[in-house]
Amino acid sequence: MALHPQTAALLVVMEQFNAPALETQEPTVARAGMEMMTAPSAVQLHEIRDLDADGVPARLYRPNDRKDLGLLVYYHGGGWVCGSINTHDDVCRKLAQSMGHAVLSVDYRLAPEFAFPEPLNDCIVALRWAHAHASELGIDASRIAVGGDSAGGNLAAVVANLQPVPLKFQMLIYPVTDATRSSQSYKDNGEGYRLTAAGMKWFCDHYLSGSIGTPTDPRVSPLFADAPTLASAPPAIVITAEYDPLRDEGEQYAHRLIDAGVACSLTRYYGQVHGFFSMSHFVDDGASAITQAATATRIALER
Repeated sequence: MALHPQTAALLVVMEQFNAPALETQEPTVARAGMEMMTAPSAVQLHEIRDLDADGVPARLYRPNDRKDLGLLVYYHGGGWVCGSINTHDDVCRKLAQSMGHAVLSVDYRLAPEFAFPEPLNDCIVALRWAHAHASELGIDASRIAVGGDSAGGNLAAVVANLQPVPLKFQMLIYPVTDATRSSQSYKDNGEGYRLTAAGMKWFCDHYLSGSIGTPTDPRVSPLFADAPTLASAPPAIVITAEYDPLRDEGEQYAHRLIDAGVACSLTRYYGQVHGFFSMSHFVDDGASAITQAATATRIALER
């Protein structure tokens, strides 16, 4: 299938910026570029406030004043190297608005300054803090989900397998599940569709630069988790994009969850590229995917 016309036009505009290839940049420069490309969100909510989640910066989004809301703990994408609660502010606002439940966006530390497992540890710390402080956040501690996009989807999947607190659901948006980067979609979509195979190598090399984890460690690549671990994971939604190097590993992970007996829905957005979930200002499928993911999460939180 061809690229979606809206996405194809957006890629043409992006190419006109002549940004250097990601793998040629210093992490600080790449981060600044991602922040600079982030437009302010126009979505208004009942409450948005920054918090300290036991030493981890976070931002809480509440769509209403109820005191028993469910909570989605969200981990932003950016290859464990880039991204922040600011780059994903619009996504989190829209998720909270569509779900009718709260979102806590986690500003975990980034590689290579803080290589694996430090970003993962921050995600776990923030989740445990949210669970422990649910009442003061206006949250029902028995109704918590995790989610994220790309590297954030990776972190969400790993956290869902570890389950440091009871979880109702996991929302995985084109997640990194296999840091060996060996799937066919890396060959099919490794160049020309925004995220490249070389860029993913740059991300993974920085994430694993601490010489602690390996590409086949299930805490790095949840696709390598054993069957009993996956069988105990919470229900899931997995969303992938046709023209994405991460497409195959995301879909393989969904099938592994299904084979393990986990209730998991899988949707591939044809004609789309990595990152479309964050492009809902410009790409209709981005808005549709947010609505789909939010609806699935809301249903799980209200069961």
